[in-house]
Amino acid sequence: MGHLHHAAYGWLTPALSYVMACIGAALGLRCTVRALAATGSTRRNWLLTAASAIGTGIWTMHFVAMLGFEVTGTDIHYNVPLTILSLLVAVLVVGAGVFAVGYGQGRGRALVLGGLTTGLGVASMHYLGMAALRLHGTVSYRPLTVALSVAIAVLAATAALWAALHTTSPPAAAGASLVMGAAVSSMHYTGMLAVAVRVTPSDAALPGATAMQFIFPLAVGLGSYLFLTCAFVALSPTADERAASASARSLGENAVGAR
Repeated sequence: MGHLHHAAYGWLTPALSYVMACIGAALGLRCTVRALAATGSTRRNWLLTAASAIGTGIWTMHFVAMLGFEVTGTDIHYNVPLTILSLLVAVLVVGAGVFAVGYGQGRGRALVLGGLTTGLGVASMHYLGMAALRLHGTVSYRPLTVALSVAIAVLAATAALWAALHTTSPPAAAGASLVMGAAVSSMHYTGMLAVAVRVTPSDAALPGATAMQFIFPLAVGLGSYLFLTCAFVALSPTADERAASASARSLGENAVGAR
C-alpha cells in the first residue's frame, strides 16, 4: 500500500482550503438572505449567485486541499473533463438545494430537502473529483468512512441553509460561515481518510494534467471570482438600505417642493 500524505506542504493547504470554504459559505449565506428578502427575478438572481458562490467555494476548497495530497511511489495527475464536471456538479446540485429553500412553501420541509440535496451534491463533487485521480496503482475506499463523510456533508449543508433562513445580521452570518467552512473541511478530510492506494510501480506516462498544470490555475481563477463576488455583495445595497434611500429622496423632494 502506498503511504498517503494529506498535507505535503504543512498547514498551508489545509488553512488556505478552509479560508476558501469560509468565503464561499459567507457569500452563499449573504446572497441567500438577500434572495429571501426579494421577489421575482431579483430573488432568482441572488439564488443563482448563492449557488455559484457555495459551489465554487466548496470545489476550490477541495482542490486546494488536494494540492497537498501525495502518494509515495507514484505521481498524481487529474483527468481534466472529470475535474471540470465535478465543478459543474457542485454548482448545479448546490443550486437545487438553494432554490428548494428559496422557493419552498414549508420552511421545515424545504430545509430538509435543500440540506439533503446540497449535502449529497457536496459529497458527489468530492468523490467525482477523486475519480479524476490518475496514478500508478488502484484507489479503494473504506465504506463506513465514506458514509460518515456523506453524513457530515448533509449535516453541514442543512446547518448552512438553516443559518441562511435564521441569521440576518452580518456578524451572525460570519460566524455561521466559519462553522460551515469547518464542517466542509471536516467532510473533505474524513473522505480522504477513507482512501487507500495500492501502488503499482511503473515508468509509463500518466494521462491527464498535474495539479500545478491544471488545478492550481483554475483554483486561482475561481478564488478571484469569489473575492470579486464578495466585493459585489458587500457594495450592493440591501432592501432596507434601498428603502431608506428612497425615503430620504422622497423627503428631500417634498422639502424642495414646500419651498
